[in-house]
Amino acid sequence: MTTTKITNGTVFNNGRLLQADLLIEDGKVTALGHDLPAASETIDAAGKLVAPGLVDVHVHFRDPGQTQKETLATGAAAAVHGGYTTVGAMPNVIPAPDTPARVATQVAENRKQLLKIAQYATITTGRSGDQLVDFAGVKAAGAFAVSNDGSGVQTAGTMYLAMQEAAKHDLPLAAHVEDDSLLFGGALNAGKRAAELGVPGIPGVAESAQLARDLVLAQATGVHYHVCHVSTKESVELIRQAKAHGIKVTAEVSPHHLLLCDEDIEAGNTNYKMNPPLRGKADQEALLAGLLDGTIDFIATDHAPHTAADKGHDFVKAANGITGLETAFPLLYTHLVLTGKATLNQLLNWMSTAPAEAFKLPAGHLEPGQAADLAIFDLDHKWQFKNEDYRSKGHNTPFTGWQVQGATVLTMVDGKVVYRAKED
Repeated sequence: MTTTKITNGTVFNNGRLLQADLLIEDGKVTALGHDLPAASETIDAAGKLVAPGLVDVHVHFRDPGQTQKETLATGAAAAVHGGYTTVGAMPNVIPAPDTPARVATQVAENRKQLLKIAQYATITTGRSGDQLVDFAGVKAAGAFAVSNDGSGVQTAGTMYLAMQEAAKHDLPLAAHVEDDSLLFGGALNAGKRAAELGVPGIPGVAESAQLARDLVLAQATGVHYHVCHVSTKESVELIRQAKAHGIKVTAEVSPHHLLLCDEDIEAGNTNYKMNPPLRGKADQEALLAGLLDGTIDFIATDHAPHTAADKGHDFVKAANGITGLETAFPLLYTHLVLTGKATLNQLLNWMSTAPAEAFKLPAGHLEPGQAADLAIFDLDHKWQFKNEDYRSKGHNTPFTGWQVQGATVLTMVDGKVVYRAKED
């Protein structure tokens, strides 16, 4: 039997940071404390943080159908490089996982990768239109939730029926909230910066109007309704009110919406183009406030890799999306924790425990009996994001070149080391 002991680290356990050792046997944590038995392998984590593997319920791995952008293997490599051990793969691949058979095929491929990939099924056939998928069938085939991410469900009746089915089969419904009739051909947030750049704008109501509709429908159906990549202050307030009224809603925010606003967009740099777009400064501030007060439940990257050609157009024609799995923890540690805006405990909860608990995933906890899915971080390591260091095929991020602090030293899934940083 293979045993591993991780010694001398600061362990994040049930919301606390404590000095302790970990003993791992047959892929599970078997003991946490001091004076633990000897093991066949010892990892010295002195001066390092030992955390539950990070959990991201919103990633795009592009496989099958768009493997020039990313593959399951490169997406998994990027994830473990960033300290993630569980991710939720969105269904906008080709063909979409919109039948039990397609979900089962995708789940089987996911299981071959370095980390744990939970699979979304679509809400509707082809991730568009009004024909609902077989909710019972896709759940039986292994889907952990449903989403049409990348597209809002345009018809209220379709969303109402989908929520009824999702509630009936205990499937979270994760919504990309966007009313297409309110987009007006926009590419950036409607406001001063879009006008300066001569780019048509997308008003914030394209998000908040559909969100308001969905929250009323969620109240009527009792579904677990999850809001993807919240971006406006109005959306934050709607979610806050919905929670106060007992609506079963959870919400996520992306690192880029927390750290950037439309004022930061550089002329001609389409790595700043994503959907939803970077909003105004007041929206950015409301997102952090919502995260801090519990209105927004956790952080998800919306990792969306593209080729250079996808981004090599003007703002109107360039693809939406940025990568995030390899940059999220260092960025947020540097710009939230080291600046005193949030604590390390809060950040680790938002990036591991909270998303796992919201979606009932067996992750986010580092304690005896749990899978040995963990990441070791060197919080003192200062470095710079460089294209040559990314494991993802996609290099489309405006954060390249940023100086950060905090780096993944080692990532472990089921007690197996799946990433280890090279010695300097």
